[in-house]
Amino acid sequence: MGAGTSPADPAPAGRAADGPDAAAEDDAVKPDSGPTAPARAEADGRSTAAARAETDGGSTEAGNAEPDGKASAPRRTRRFPLFTRDTARPEGGGRAASGDAPAPARQWPLLTVLCAAGAGLLIVALDPFAEAFRIGTILIGAALIAGAVLRWVVPSVGMLAVRSRFTDLVTYGLMGTLIVLLALVAQPRPWLDVPILENAVRFTIR
Repeated sequence: MGAGTSPADPAPAGRAADGPDAAAEDDAVKPDSGPTAPARAEADGRSTAAARAETDGGSTEAGNAEPDGKASAPRRTRRFPLFTRDTARPEGGGRAASGDAPAPARQWPLLTVLCAAGAGLLIVALDPFAEAFRIGTILIGAALIAGAVLRWVVPSVGMLAVRSRFTDLVTYGLMGTLIVLLALVAQPRPWLDVPILENAVRFTIR
């Protein structure tokens, strides 16, 4: 024992205790078999990397784990997702007015087309005057043609934009034109006389 120490004081850190009993206790504490410290650290690192990969990207695929235990970045796939979470806004599908404006003002192109078509349907249904069927049908076709014009002229038409600008122009314009033509040549007493249609009808009936 050195000077100034007592039997109750613990042994200094980093210094082996004196006597054979201390050496025997150290041997009993150390395991005789099992992985060494570097092997244990490597195994712990691999298990941590595998758990992290499972948490981030689900189950790891073959080839995603590197030999050193680090998980590589997930591979990109060209397959379409199972569930569609979002759709792209069509060209010109933004608000027709500023965000501070009320909802009807932001969708005024669509409301204009719907109100005109609804008025035409109401005239056809009620039949309040002569030639109401023809006039109401022409109003419905004109509403679709007006939708095509708005789709072409106005940069942002809100919900009136369904697909690309060209597709909407062709769809609205073609449908509106056909409806107007059918209303003009409707019998009896058509407003538009088309000899080709008359000859085609006669040929079909004969």
